[in-house]
Amino acid sequence: MSREGIERDFPTLVNLGYTITSPETIEYNCIAWAAGDIEKCWWPDPQHLYFWPSETPRKESIEAFIEAFQIMGYALCPNTEYEEGVEKIAIYVDSNGKPTHAAKQLNSGSWTSKLGSLEDIKHTLDGLGGSGYGSIAVVMKRPKRV
Repeated sequence: MSREGIERDFPTLVNLGYTITSPETIEYNCIAWAAGDIEKCWWPDPQHLYFWPSETPRKESIEAFIEAFQIMGYALCPNTEYEEGVEKIAIYVDSNGKPTHAAKQLNSGSWTSKLGSLEDIKHTLDGLGGSGYGSIAVVMKRPKRV
């Protein structure tokens, strides 16, 4: 997608700023990116077209997404502030509470997202709010892996 397309779909990014950090690819999606997997797409679809941890419900619910990240060592976190030695993710939901997106925090304190099958970007959390991704429902954290 061109910069124009990103800015059309996520107009708040124009004011808050963002940087494209990778080319487009269909190899992985935002949930996989937040989980640290760049080899497959993650989604709890009932048709089993995408990867989803077998220990978690294959449902498009915030509870299922929380469980998927808990398996990877994440726990619910009350804030988005950067903490040394900690990895954080944020899960977005639409107005019906259905998960739509996940972002992960960088060592700089900024956030990074994979825009579906499009580019990865560095951004602020508020930059993706509204629009198609909705709002942040939960933040989770785990000790940083070495």
